[in-house]
Amino acid sequence: MEGKEWYLEYEITSDRPGLLGDISSLLGMLAINIVSINGIDASRRGLLIRAQSDDQIKRLESILETVETIKVRKIREPKLRDKLAVRHGRYIQRDHDDKKTFRFVRDELGILVDFMAEIFKKKGHKLIGIRGMPRVGKTESVVAASVCANKKWLFVSSTLLKQTIRKELIKDEYNENNIFIIDGIVSRRRADERHLQLVREIMRMPAVKVIEHPDIFVEHSEYSIEDFDYIIELRNNPDEEITYDVVEKQNLFEEPGIGGFGNFDF
Repeated sequence: MEGKEWYLEYEITSDRPGLLGDISSLLGMLAINIVSINGIDASRRGLLIRAQSDDQIKRLESILETVETIKVRKIREPKLRDKLAVRHGRYIQRDHDDKKTFRFVRDELGILVDFMAEIFKKKGHKLIGIRGMPRVGKTESVVAASVCANKKWLFVSSTLLKQTIRKELIKDEYNENNIFIIDGIVSRRRADERHLQLVREIMRMPAVKVIEHPDIFVEHSEYSIEDFDYIIELRNNPDEEITYDVVEKQNLFEEPGIGGFGNFDF
């Protein structure tokens, strides 16, 4: 029997040699297996553990309450953020007021790719919005996460290499396992009705859709920010302000055929 995974996080209140060994021994005596372990911030440790029954976890929690050198912070079924915290040694920053908004800086692209890949692996509808300034790594991160999740990605609208505005998909592209990438500025400000109709079709599919510049995408449309399951903000540094006047100039400064770029319009 494989058992059930749990996430245990504790804060070290009085560090001493052999503390981790004692915790590991306690888990062993309770027949609880350690799946993975890592330091979380400076004074905390996070563990993914596996137990055969909930009673084992209840006994563990009861015993740990008597240990004076640590304080249990979390013991629960693992969430995605818990698993990534153990994997990378730190928690993903989350907005205190809007729990579906997650913040990253460019130095954390590896964690961001891992985070999105885990979301991409889940079946069914997921609507993800990504905010960020030009050349911060938004599109590249989505593509890398698609590769990690072993999913095919499709640019419905984009300015990554050339301006892409899709007006139809071929039969094999109507696949619920694909990752559909839409540039909100291109789709809302430069596209015609055929493209917008295609976007509506894709939005109705039970698949993962990633919208760059979601705030522009929802302008004058039937969609709202509340429709998004995740909002990701990617910055060059924590204090960078995401301003759409600069982003729009970057996306729309070139007309088709100017500067050697041209466009893909099909």
